[in-house]
Amino acid sequence: MDRRNATAGIILTLAITAALLPGTPVAGASAGASATTPTGPPMVIRVNQVGYPTGSPKVAEIMTSSPEPKGVAWQLLEHTGDTWKRAAWGTTSTDLGSWNGQYRWVWEVSGFSGVTRQGRYRVVLANDPSVSSPTFEIAPAAVLYSQALANAVYFYENEQSGPDFVRTELRSAPGDLNDGLAMTFTTPPMNGNGNFKGSLAPYATGVTIDADGGWFDAGDYLKFVETTSYVVAMMLQGIQSFPSSMGAGARASFVGEARFGLDFLQRMWDEKTKTLYYQVGVGEANNYYLGDHDIWRLPQADDDYEGTNPHAQYIRHPPVFRAGPPGSPISPNLAGRLAADFALCYRVFRTSAPGYAAGCLRSGETVYSLAGTDWKGKLLTTAPWDFYPETSWRDDMMLGATELSLAVATGVSAGDLPSGLPVTSPHVYLRAAGVFAHKWVTGTQATYDTLNLYDVSALADYELDLAMSYEHDTSIPVTSAELVGNLQAQIMKSIGIARPDPFRFGFAWDQWDTTTHGAGLSIMANEYDALVHRPVYEWWAQQWLGDIVGSNAWGISLIVGDGTTFPHCMQHQVANLVGSHNGAPPVLAGAAVEGPNSFAASGTVPNMRACSSSGPPRQPFAAFSGHGALYEDNVQSYSTNEPAIDLTSMTPLAFSWQIAAAGGLRTAPAP
Repeated sequence: MDRRNATAGIILTLAITAALLPGTPVAGASAGASATTPTGPPMVIRVNQVGYPTGSPKVAEIMTSSPEPKGVAWQLLEHTGDTWKRAAWGTTSTDLGSWNGQYRWVWEVSGFSGVTRQGRYRVVLANDPSVSSPTFEIAPAAVLYSQALANAVYFYENEQSGPDFVRTELRSAPGDLNDGLAMTFTTPPMNGNGNFKGSLAPYATGVTIDADGGWFDAGDYLKFVETTSYVVAMMLQGIQSFPSSMGAGARASFVGEARFGLDFLQRMWDEKTKTLYYQVGVGEANNYYLGDHDIWRLPQADDDYEGTNPHAQYIRHPPVFRAGPPGSPISPNLAGRLAADFALCYRVFRTSAPGYAAGCLRSGETVYSLAGTDWKGKLLTTAPWDFYPETSWRDDMMLGATELSLAVATGVSAGDLPSGLPVTSPHVYLRAAGVFAHKWVTGTQATYDTLNLYDVSALADYELDLAMSYEHDTSIPVTSAELVGNLQAQIMKSIGIARPDPFRFGFAWDQWDTTTHGAGLSIMANEYDALVHRPVYEWWAQQWLGDIVGSNAWGISLIVGDGTTFPHCMQHQVANLVGSHNGAPPVLAGAAVEGPNSFAASGTVPNMRACSSSGPPRQPFAAFSGHGALYEDNVQSYSTNEPAIDLTSMTPLAFSWQIAAAGGLRTAPAP
């Protein structure tokens, strides 16, 4: 149930953090580590569980509960046949610092970067091989990340709503078929939880639309333009830049999923009437009506849920909320991302589906033209806004204008620009992107966050720098140096956060969205290296990606199926009701969860299955709470253990960048 109430990136959820000072209980949540925190083993070894590209830096960590004045002797063992053979060995010399009251020493293991033979490995203590890391691979990057990319596709397949769902081990029937004829509503007054008074009937517009398809947002069955528009942009950018990893010919092609997301966005945007609809379903209704978050079920139960019981009306027939009257200004965060989506759609599908692509580009120009750049008050995200409280929009508009410029330039160059476009010059959009970029890089939000749902400036910086290099327009009010400098400033701020952390993570562990921020940081480091044509931040790109797939205090990969120790008990209804609770198939492979946070939420819903794997004999994650953060593998803990489509969208792009970097990419791919 997506009740993340996440704040924008490095706002750092100040209200929640303040409420979670050590020893302060919080209603509805367990407040971090306490005096009864269990004791873990005296030594544990942490590694990147997906593995290490052949030629990349390779770093592991050993956490110890006692001082080791001479360091810790270790061995790297390679699996050969039925035995393990020593491939490297050494003694740690660098103490990375203290993690918590028990693990006051974290030692760096960095002496096996020279091992390049493809195979399966593990790191063990030299004097006690029973103390071992999980098994991991060393392999060429394209081989290493191939399954992780396929897992990400699988996750989105399982999130599909509507009649065209993909049948998997977890999904046996379509869900929410009534969305095909859905009543639309203006948005009623709601509180921060999404409760409204009475019925929605007074807010009905009398207009029904086809709201079929789309991905379920998270562990619930809501569908949002806010998150879908972001995911589609990330997928299409990956397909365009890395066709061999994510494109039509790739083993893990994202083309079908990107098209699925685009189809939904085109249903939510009515080009003829210039009307945007932004949400399907209501999370929490009121004491009379059930909302999506009130019940625990499979999606196929919704269409006939409780027969004709009026209390379940909005379960059987989810409301669709309208952003505003036809032709009215559109919240610029949504307008910018949708313009980027439709522009990228044109570039990706221009040859394989020219009619579809042309319609995308027309919609992109229309949506962009309606952006409310003098918007006052809260941006439009979801109902309620607290579910996804986005606060910036110039980054979105910069991305939208940049992608429109690249799309129009592509059409002009190929001589097949769609007819009837209001704007046919790429320079118009390029200059507009430069205006937004200048205001961004000179504003207070420029280094406030890093690449994630709430801040797409890093991707916009990268794409705009490419567009400027191809167009050579001297009238643009921002320079390449400013764009690259803004990207570097974000990275350097993250390195500043990383230096005192024993695991060198560039985002505080006690915040929301730690997993996706780690993937975003890895992408940013590789983007910068590509733009400056040298491996300045290659080490950091690998480290930050490793942090979210096992090289962390908890020793867990925060992406299901990527590695050997991953979440078993997510707050996800399909995974909870149909999947296993012990890591054996079927699991929701590819799902990226929230990650460590300052608190673990609690609370049950009828029919929710408790998971025995979240307690003994499972690894006692509580023993590794530290730096104000904890991780709980518990279906109740949406704050640490709920997956979502926006959280997962960064991981395939991060893996693709690693493949490109390992292949020697030191120049940016052509748009």
